[in-house]
Amino acid sequence: MSEQTMMAEPVESTTGHPIQVRPDSASNAMISPQMGGGCGCNGTRMSQSPGGTEGMSANGGMNAFVYAIGRVEARFPNLSVEKEFAQATGRAETAGKTDQQAFHEVLSQRQNRYLVRQLCWVLTVQGLETYLLVPRDPADVDMLIDAIRPAPAPQDIDVVIGMRGPIAPPEMCNGLMVPVVVFDQIYSFGRDELIRAIPKPEKMAKERFGSAAEELFDRIMHMTDNAGATDEHRALNYLAMRYPAIYAKAAEEFAEDHSLTGVEVRPSALSSGRNIVEVIFSYTNRNTDFTEKYFVRVDMTEEFPFLVTKISPYYER
Repeated sequence: MSEQTMMAEPVESTTGHPIQVRPDSASNAMISPQMGGGCGCNGTRMSQSPGGTEGMSANGGMNAFVYAIGRVEARFPNLSVEKEFAQATGRAETAGKTDQQAFHEVLSQRQNRYLVRQLCWVLTVQGLETYLLVPRDPADVDMLIDAIRPAPAPQDIDVVIGMRGPIAPPEMCNGLMVPVVVFDQIYSFGRDELIRAIPKPEKMAKERFGSAAEELFDRIMHMTDNAGATDEHRALNYLAMRYPAIYAKAAEEFAEDHSLTGVEVRPSALSSGRNIVEVIFSYTNRNTDFTEKYFVRVDMTEEFPFLVTKISPYYER
């Protein structure tokens, strides 16, 4: 993962056992992907609409956008696909390879491209099956093929950006009934790779900064029920992936003997025609109990969040 790709400074503006796979990489109109041309659909056509399955936005409105962080798994939707995959594996050169390496080898072959479309792709968040993933454009199955990791690591991370649709029918993925997400972008990296890509303040030791960044990242990831579907969670996930200044501030506060005591997301008073939220980080001095707050504003109006104002001191009104 390049620093430019993952942590670029935003521009300020007003069935059975899963096979572990590592993919890297707003409108109210109906989205009707041909599921048979996507992944793991078992030939079912579905229509997605923002109604009924959307997340509640911070300003009281509703949206269906998802900005989720988890792990992607590929699964067989039925016994037929599993047997077909076994036959394809028998025709491939897999001697000496692990099961995951063999999986990668089979799906990397051009003649087996159809298998990618037949598998179902599940995003798990904190170990819980959360979404079934389907590409908005059938050509985007290339992202899955190109990004499969033959040797996944325990701390691999997947980021999925898209729109949340209805609950999947039972036949879509061997009885698994979770919301479908029609994705526009999936990219993956290791947790350590993310931490290394964050620009380190000049006057801070590498080890100290790394520890601070890891703690803040873990706090955001382990917030309750963060499925990346509400404005609160989408904003936090966006900042964790795209705004390195929050890590620099955390390291600075830890160095001054402060603890991170709160992360809060509120609707912004600046929201006028746009859905803008304020993400507030609270740091409390370990000796005096005095609390300092810093915040950033993020525009959550459309599918892709963006920074409105950079991190700065926050004062209660």
